Amino acid sequence: MKKHTSRPQHFAFVCPRFSDQTTVGGAETLLRRLAEHTAANGHQVTILTTCARDHFTWRNEIPPGEKKFGQVHVVFFPVDENRNVETFLRIQDRISRNIPVCDAEEKAWINNSVNSPALYEHLRSRPDIYDVIVTGPYLFGVTHAVSRIYPARTLLLPCLHDEPFAYLKITRALFQRTAGILFNSRPEMELAQRIYGVSDQRCRVVGMGLDPFTPDPEPFRKRFRVPTPFVLYSGRREPLKGTPLLIAYLQTFRERTSRNVHLVFTGSGPLDIPPGGTTWITDCGVLPENLKRSAMAAATVFCHPSTLESLGIVVLEAWLAQTPVLVNAGSAVLREHCRNANGGLWFRFYPEFEEALLRLLDDPHLRSALAAAGRSYVESRFSWDEIMRRFFDGVADLLQQPALPEVRP
Repeated sequence: MKKHTSRPQHFAFVCPRFSDQTTVGGAETLLRRLAEHTAANGHQVTILTTCARDHFTWRNEIPPGEKKFGQVHVVFFPVDENRNVETFLRIQDRISRNIPVCDAEEKAWINNSVNSPALYEHLRSRPDIYDVIVTGPYLFGVTHAVSRIYPARTLLLPCLHDEPFAYLKITRALFQRTAGILFNSRPEMELAQRIYGVSDQRCRVVGMGLDPFTPDPEPFRKRFRVPTPFVLYSGRREPLKGTPLLIAYLQTFRERTSRNVHLVFTGSGPLDIPPGGTTWITDCGVLPENLKRSAMAAATVFCHPSTLESLGIVVLEAWLAQTPVLVNAGSAVLREHCRNANGGLWFRFYPEFEEALLRLLDDPHLRSALAAAGRSYVESRFSWDEIMRRFFDGVADLLQQPALPEVRP
């Protein structure tokens, strides 16, 4: 990859967890890959993160201190263990159910979120070290706290979704106090502009690059021997990602159509498998990257049932594996990917899911055409060279823009 010429700078990428083989999460993966490619372009790069691996418990599992991964320095800091988890979950439940909360409750929620005072002290004690700070996603106390330390040189990478948390006063303040915002997709940027009124001058669409690979379904087939046809989902398994919906829909599909279609999951998180479901649901857990790609290549259809996506990395990876996709139309991002790529179908309700899946199962020529179009789309729009051009241009432009006065909730 050619290097982009610009003044060498020290970048800090700040995220709640570090992406490794045991950490499944699009935001974590995005920040690590951007950091690695920033270092590959001749910049000094440090990732500041916590000692947590599990995004449910947030236990401190990784020893604090510094490690080096390739050209990137990673510094691990402990999560604040004095957080009041009960208070956090109580308020989070109210917010997620669209029950109004007061300003004090908003502050209590974010203050008892994932925070790391040691990380904040590291930044405050080194005012001249980091020229650029990129932090995200927006839902965590770490991101909110870091954005307050040096707002004029902090860029937010929010991974924003249209969800109740996006409409909090503290979220609006976060988007308004940083030097600029780096988005993963145009629908994500348009959502932020609609909610917060941020100007075009403070926004840039960057995204994440993907490296093409040669699809090889055989390693997955030999290891797991899953009958075909099968539908695949990869990533975190939780209600916000739509995995219970996918299980329910495919169970209904099997009952209504008498089609012996299997469902395969890779990734982390619990699965609520219905009675008898073990005969047609296979949980492969977290797989090495090469085996996950092999699973995508072996799948008949890749399904992403989430409505809360800012990029949808696994959809792009499925296309590189030459597999068509079926996505939830409630996600403007995934729907736009499918429309722009002509690489997949989408559904809003069960009848549309059934119709679309039947079309994909019964028409191999359609599957091949969608898969080929999807791969071409990813290769043309998500090369790392193109992504890093957008990133460096965006950083240079946004740091010249004056940050808006902070709006305090």
